[in-house]
Amino acid sequence: MADEKIPSSPDMDMEAVRTGSDDIEKEAYRRGSGAPEKVLKHANDADEAMKAFEGHEGEAIVIDEATNKRLLGKIDLNIMPLLCVVYGLNYLDKTTLSYASVMGIKADIKLRGDDYQWLGSMFYFGYLAWEYPTNRLLQRLPLAKYSSFCIIMWGLVLCCMAAVQNYSGAIAVRFFLGVFEAAVTPGFALFTSQWYTKKEQGTRIGIWFSFNGFAQIFGGLVAYGIAKGAAKYGAAIAPWRIVFLVTGLLTSAVGCIFLAIVPDNQLNTRWLSKDDRRLAVERVRVNQQGIGNKHFKSYQLKEALTDPLTWAFVFYALTADIPNGGISNFFSQLIVSFGYTAEQSLLYGTPGGVVEIVSLIACGYLGDRFGNRLIISSSGLFIAILGMALIVGLPITNDGGRLAGYYLTQASPTMFVCLLSLIATNVAGYTKKTTVAALYLIGYCAGNIIGPQTFRPKDAPRYVPAEITIICCNCACLVDVAFIWWYCNRQNKKKAAFRARPGYMKLENQEWLDLTDRENPEFVYTL
Repeated sequence: MADEKIPSSPDMDMEAVRTGSDDIEKEAYRRGSGAPEKVLKHANDADEAMKAFEGHEGEAIVIDEATNKRLLGKIDLNIMPLLCVVYGLNYLDKTTLSYASVMGIKADIKLRGDDYQWLGSMFYFGYLAWEYPTNRLLQRLPLAKYSSFCIIMWGLVLCCMAAVQNYSGAIAVRFFLGVFEAAVTPGFALFTSQWYTKKEQGTRIGIWFSFNGFAQIFGGLVAYGIAKGAAKYGAAIAPWRIVFLVTGLLTSAVGCIFLAIVPDNQLNTRWLSKDDRRLAVERVRVNQQGIGNKHFKSYQLKEALTDPLTWAFVFYALTADIPNGGISNFFSQLIVSFGYTAEQSLLYGTPGGVVEIVSLIACGYLGDRFGNRLIISSSGLFIAILGMALIVGLPITNDGGRLAGYYLTQASPTMFVCLLSLIATNVAGYTKKTTVAALYLIGYCAGNIIGPQTFRPKDAPRYVPAEITIICCNCACLVDVAFIWWYCNRQNKKKAAFRARPGYMKLENQEWLDLTDRENPEFVYTL
């Protein structure tokens, strides 16, 4: 009925879409009137953001440009530095194994045959096993507190790597390291979508993900310094054990700081006044996503599993991370294969981090600036393909050219980060978002498990089959990106046509009803 009354108070029963249909024409607005189709029985089934507006029903909130800049500055100052540092440590903790591979770990714990490859992959078995459960916990438990627990625990687990004496002990530690690190990337994507508008998210995710590059620089310099110091002055324990202790203890210390400063959401933020908390929620209303919902909704799970966009994301993560898994664990050995010493490989790997930093920040900023993250971020894939082609095509005597090719491959994460930002931006409904994030990172795990296996000992020192595999995977990723662009653009046109229907009416506080991207006609996909 076109004149049906729509409840707007958070104290009243609210109505919202619950169809999860494939077609805009079957969305939950009967006859285009805006009248909802099903009734939510409890107001608290909506988003947490509703709590910010209790007692303020009907009150218009206008945020001027000066206030918005002031709030954004506070949010950036208190959240971004910790997201950046922790994400850098997340990468550093994974790559310490690569540094250790040229510092004596293979001989000390008696690795044989393909043992090292399986150590590289075992981290991702732990990550894979716990990825979906940890996403459910990120939804059910306080976001910042659970994230802090995982950070502290993965630091302590990494310290245990310094005590391993054999292959089986190392395998166990690597598995549990993956378990605790599984919460980081999906959790940080949730933080970003919770605190920042769509136009701000690509840049912020690019910035905190770019700290992978800073970690590569920092880790290489630390490992090089420890190796040189131990050679000159001696050490009570093996240098590679010191590397694990330093990075592990540093991670746990930062986890404690994260627990003290980062809030679970805007509503319990100590560094914002009560009024500013409500404004911080209001400024992200434009996202049409809310700030969190602890209720598991089975229809959103079903929609996630039947959405073509979900599987396009998963395909990309799987295919792109076969190269990532190989290079992350073998880059030190790859540089040695170019003709450099083990110590030089620790130092010469650091410029690759600079390439990653510049490409991620530039693509993140330009993607938000020009409103087209997909096309701009795809440039990183083209650069990475060129880099690997140089490694394969140049003669083995051309050490400098092949090393430059390795540096160019470090631009490849731009598209992975772009799609991670699109999960934060383009997937709405909290259960759906956490499900898609989990599936995306399950694909990431599978790719990283496969990746080290492509670097077979019998192919050393050139590893040509692995290098050709990397080129093929990156080319397949470009095709997948083209599909994602086409699909999102098509859905935007359908939604625009639906909103243009005579009698269409937007629900009051529709942004806080925890609707999915497909059931909300107001939702616009970012390209």
